[in-house]
Amino acid sequence: MRSRLQHLGVCLTGLAAISTLAACGGGDDKAAAAGAGGPITVEAKDDGCGVQRAEAQAGTITFEVSNKGSRITEFYLYAEGDRIMGEVENIAPGLTRRLIVEVPDGGRYQTSCRPGMTGDGIRADFTVKGSASRNTDDNAKLAEATQGYQRYVNAQVQPLLDKTGEFVTAVKAGKVDAAKAVYPVARTYWERIEPVAESFGDLDPRTDSREADLEPGQAFTGFHRLEKDLWVSGLQPDSGKVADQLLADVTEIATRAKTVAFTPLQLANGAKSLLDEVATGKITGEEDTFSHTDLWDFQANVEGSQAAIAALRPLVQERDAALAKTIDEKFAAVTGLLDKQRDGDGYKLYDKLTQAEIKAFAEAVDALGEPISKVAEVVAQK
Repeated sequence: MRSRLQHLGVCLTGLAAISTLAACGGGDDKAAAAGAGGPITVEAKDDGCGVQRAEAQAGTITFEVSNKGSRITEFYLYAEGDRIMGEVENIAPGLTRRLIVEVPDGGRYQTSCRPGMTGDGIRADFTVKGSASRNTDDNAKLAEATQGYQRYVNAQVQPLLDKTGEFVTAVKAGKVDAAKAVYPVARTYWERIEPVAESFGDLDPRTDSREADLEPGQAFTGFHRLEKDLWVSGLQPDSGKVADQLLADVTEIATRAKTVAFTPLQLANGAKSLLDEVATGKITGEEDTFSHTDLWDFQANVEGSQAAIAALRPLVQERDAALAKTIDEKFAAVTGLLDKQRDGDGYKLYDKLTQAEIKAFAEAVDALGEPISKVAEVVAQK
């Protein structure tokens, strides 16, 4: 998962509201007690990551992450190979957010706090003992949810490959206008399934890191490097090489995405993480800072979040019909605002939006983020 700027411009109030609302959701007592011994508290500081205990029984594990530092932070649970089991992002100073993750297999894992949402984070070993049946083994609706979401991912993979291939071909041929035209289209398919890409270690940063977020010594590659070449600096001697690497990385992600198996809780957490992507990059105009095509990415993140929730919807409807109704209404509100910004087959450029329009987007995402943050707890109920 790529790092993000802390400067949130005109949307700071709206983004803080997302974190506050997510932190305030009390949820179901059964979910709160998930995992042997109840929730594991985490004190995230600027120079430390205090995890209450370094082991848990296999099954559903809950982390309560409190930001005691001065910078926005995030928390991850990694399996071997830096495979992300679960993450919670955009935790503002003084706030607490909950991560509920399903870990059915015992073994060695790692926890990580990322103060400032940059770098590899402050890591520590974490042991999961024993084994547990998967939720999908015991619940037909959850099994269908994961299968349905996998079908959605598979439907995005081929267009992602096709459009990225078109983009790379245009870049290498020096066809700037053609490359600019296909850039936001290729990214649409990428942004819809970004939680999948984020689970594959370094592939996501290589493909989608923004220049402002690079670590010292980290090469600027992927979509945003070529975005800068096309809109700002002009194509460079190594643009073709960067384009070839982009296509190779996207091809690997697409191949692996067809076989990755997500848990229902990963779907719920992924739906929220996509909205965090909107809040920390798209609304602020920091995602596509050279091309200003942020609204294409905004729409794709919303669609990806909606697809994950749609897969889980039968279970959410069964367990909390009021929550399902609220989520539907809030998604419709965000989509309605996006529809107003359509321009032909695409959207207005971000720098053409008024401050009032940006504020309306921030408020709508705030309102959607609150009920989405409750879905993981509903899924975790026994």
